[in-house]
Amino acid sequence: MLRSLVQVQLAPPQDPVAGSRRRHCKGAEDIVDEQIEVPTLEGRYVRLVPLALEHVADLAGEAQPARDTFAFAAVPDGPLAADAYVRERLARRAAGTLMPFAQLRASDGRAVGCTAFLNFREWPGSDALYAVEVGGTWLGASAQRTGINREAKFMLFSHAFDVWKVSRVDLKTDARNARARAAIEGVGASFEGILRNWQPSQAPAEQGRLRDSAMYSILAAEWPSVRVHLAASLV
Repeated sequence: MLRSLVQVQLAPPQDPVAGSRRRHCKGAEDIVDEQIEVPTLEGRYVRLVPLALEHVADLAGEAQPARDTFAFAAVPDGPLAADAYVRERLARRAAGTLMPFAQLRASDGRAVGCTAFLNFREWPGSDALYAVEVGGTWLGASAQRTGINREAKFMLFSHAFDVWKVSRVDLKTDARNARARAAIEGVGASFEGILRNWQPSQAPAEQGRLRDSAMYSILAAEWPSVRVHLAASLV
């Protein structure tokens, strides 16, 4: 993992680095910043690059057609919403809780959706990760069923297992979202069960309500066979 450890006396860094995960040591005089470089992941169908404001226009356009496919997902509706959406994810990146990517279609370089690493879990007393979640994923209608999602998942899983050496990757979705659940199962993740009232609903008109989440995972011991399955599906 690409990391550098920086100690700053009594103040946060002046320029948060893309992809930083910041740990505030409560009661301590120092703030320890763990900077993790956000990778650019390149495939045949898609490039995953650090999310930036330059992607707002493309994402706003991609989020408009076939809004019914986003019934359970947090997908911005319109240019202003897309701008706020990207800024919110950049703020979470600066806080160290999210590593967001824009999904760029390889054929034309257009940003057609987003995805992310989140819920980083470290071994006690260590900065080594033992688990991470892949989530916050959506694709515009023009990029659905094109191989982009599977290739993006292949690259994210490869980075998590082969570079960060995690023992587990999590995936989850609204338990009602049959389309997303089929896609998650299609990339080789194992269903673990339903967590009731697990998190706030992302469905339109359901603000203030909690949703049941369908939980999935891939373990390090399963990754070799999942990798073969995914690679074969991308041929």
